[in-house]
This record gives sequence, C-alpha cells and structure tokens, in this order.
Amino acid sequence: MEVLRRSSVFAAEIMDAFDRSPTDKELVAQAKALGREYVHARLLRAGLSWSAPERASPAPGGRLAEVCTVLLRLGDELEQIRPSVYRNVARQLHISLQSEPVVTDAFLAVAGHIFSAGITWGKVVSLYSVAAGLAVDCVRQAQPAMVHALVDCLGEFVRKTLATWLRRRGGWTDVLKCVVSTDPGFHSHWLVATLCSFGRFLKAAFFLLLPER
Repeated sequence: MEVLRRSSVFAAEIMDAFDRSPTDKELVAQAKALGREYVHARLLRAGLSWSAPERASPAPGGRLAEVCTVLLRLGDELEQIRPSVYRNVARQLHISLQSEPVVTDAFLAVAGHIFSAGITWGKVVSLYSVAAGLAVDCVRQAQPAMVHALVDCLGEFVRKTLATWLRRRGGWTDVLKCVVSTDPGFHSHWLVATLCSFGRFLKAAFFLLLPER
C-alpha cells in the first residue's frame, strides 16, 4: 500500500510540472516516466511482460498521458518507415546483454551519435524507440533488470543533453505541436518526412558504433 501511495504522489508531482515551467529535475523525472510507458507499450506489443513498480499511471486526460500517446504514435510511424532499425538492436550493435555497463554504454553511444548534429523531436522519438528496442531484446534474453537500467540511462542522457533544449520549449508538451490532433486518427505533419531520412542516418550509426563489441 505504501508503494502504491508513493507512486501516486510521484505521478501527481510529474503531472503538476506540466502546468508551469518545469525544472531540469522534473524534465528528467518526466523523461523516465515516459520511458517506462514507452517501453511497457512496446513489450506488450511483443507479447512480453515487465515489472515496473515506479511506472506512472496518469489519468487518460492528463498531460503526461497525452504526451505519451503522441510519442508512441510518432514512434509507430517511425518504426513502420524503418522497421529493421529498431528490431534486434543488440544484434545490430554486436553486444552481449549479460553486462549492464555494456548495454548502457552502447545505448549512450547510439544516443550521442543520434544527437551529434543537433536536437529535433524526430531524434527524440528515435531515442525512445532505440531504448524500447533494446528493452525488448533484454526481456527476450531473460535480462529484465537491464530494462530498469536503460530507463535510468535514458533519464541521465536527458539531464545532460536534452534538458536545456526541452526547457526552452516549455517542456515535453512541445511535442504535441508535431501532430494535427492527439485523437487515435491523428496525422503528423513535418515529422514524418523528417523521420524518413533520419532512419537511414540511424542505420549507419549502428555499424559505426562500438566495433570492439
């Protein structure tokens, strides 16, 4: 009961931050909450389960839920455009999933390469898709604890690299501008065209990173 109470308080604090200018700490907390939701959705799609006790569960009409819905739908479009890029990620990176440092180092290396030429929402969506792809690989290979490490790693990357960019745009809700509406039938506008070319960039990144693995 105490765990549930703490989770509810945590979710409420994250939701409150959407109503004002968020701090870096809040942006990171939101990034991790979104990461848990994103990974959980991708694991369910793959027919896999994962225990995430800290996973926020906002009301369907909440801002966090709205942002998560948009990220997932944009991720769907991205993964449909370049499905092979976000599947079997560990195999593409030639890494073992038995070591947490290897997995997190690989993720950070890919993340750094993605944003080496600047930050866009297309790249942010791709970052979440890479994390989810690795998470699916980890659970399939009986390494569910690695998923928690990936979510934490995602939060740390946001803190170091994306927090300032996000704060200047008013926070995570800025991604809502990437779509015409947030209902199930929405259509993204400029983002889809951006992701078409970005998929080729990320595919190349997989072969350039971590050759020693």
